Amino acid sequence: AAHPISNPFNDGTLDKPVIAAVNGYAMGGGFMLVERTDLRVAVPGAEFEVSEAKRWLLGGYNHGLFAGLPHPIATEMALGFRFTAQRLYEVGFLNRLVEPDELLPTAFEMAEHLLTLPPASRVNTIYMMRQMRPKVAPDLSALAGALHEHGDKSDLMESRRAFAEKRKPNFNGWVNPEDRYRMPRLESTAP
Repeated sequence: AAHPISNPFNDGTLDKPVIAAVNGYAMGGGFMLVERTDLRVAVPGAEFEVSEAKRWLLGGYNHGLFAGLPHPIATEMALGFRFTAQRLYEVGFLNRLVEPDELLPTAFEMAEHLLTLPPASRVNTIYMMRQMRPKVAPDLSALAGALHEHGDKSDLMESRRAFAEKRKPNFNGWVNPEDRYRMPRLESTAP
């Protein structure tokens, strides 16, 4: 039996393929859920965003998107730029881009195809493909934690208030240019 706080979807132990069908917004946690699926279908009007950077948090460091997308695209996402489904389809984040009336039928067609595969083949292939996904290095998680502790937190509180009050935040925090020399860093692994 699973541990009471385990989450097979998040910890990679789910033995079923997961298909995302996106019609609307997938932002913040919603984007993270889509990112963890095996197959992804969206409509042209769908929009995607990693919104942490807009809330004084490190943008998406824990998402596997950094190694799964070209670096400039991942950087844009981490900085809170919004992406259309068309753009994410072009860079390989989405499997299919379909019209709204084709969204669920396409997702169901994909699911039906999966059901034609021998169960062991389906389960083992999904497991293998998930193991090939980029992983967040432990030292990157530690760096993100250290950077999160480094700096003025007044913008975090303002961001939360503004979100709750449905208004634009009024950021007034600062970053001291001299701090860049004291910020934690990853050790280089280059030869």
